[in-house]
Amino acid sequence: MPLGLKRDEVRIVSHDKTWENEFQEVKKTLLKVASLEDHQIEHVGSTAIKDIHAKPVIDILVGIQSIDDDLTQVEKDLRRSGFYRLKVERPGEMVFARFTDESFESKTHYIHLTTYQGELWDNLIYFKNYLNENEEARKEYERLKLNFVAEKSEGIEEYTDMKEGFVNQVLSTKP
Repeated sequence: MPLGLKRDEVRIVSHDKTWENEFQEVKKTLLKVASLEDHQIEHVGSTAIKDIHAKPVIDILVGIQSIDDDLTQVEKDLRRSGFYRLKVERPGEMVFARFTDESFESKTHYIHLTTYQGELWDNLIYFKNYLNENEEARKEYERLKLNFVAEKSEGIEEYTDMKEGFVNQVLSTKP
């Protein structure tokens, strides 16, 4: 199943077992090109959650010593790997994307660059693991997403906001 979503598009597809292989291929590239170690690169997001519908975009978490360091070399390495920094402003995170082609219309992968084992790192890993271990929560999360796309095919910010309550509820269970 082809990866990619256009700007502001919201589309959910059936789980595809090739998503994990795609993540592993990108991880191999990142390990060759960037000064990163295996434990600093994780598959997150819905494509990393077993058997649920997801947006056809691979989310990758990359942890570095500190998001406040000079990231010039990291940005160059990610660019050489086909990732471009987005103008997304989030505390403790830089976001990069890979696109289907040079038109930059359709994103296929995201990198969420953050401090390794910092709050965002821990939250994303916890959320993924929680859903993979809890079938009822996984199905509820999937229902939320499917209900949204049953009504709309655009509005990525609204889609993200819609999921926030559920995500916060899961994170509240974190020890």
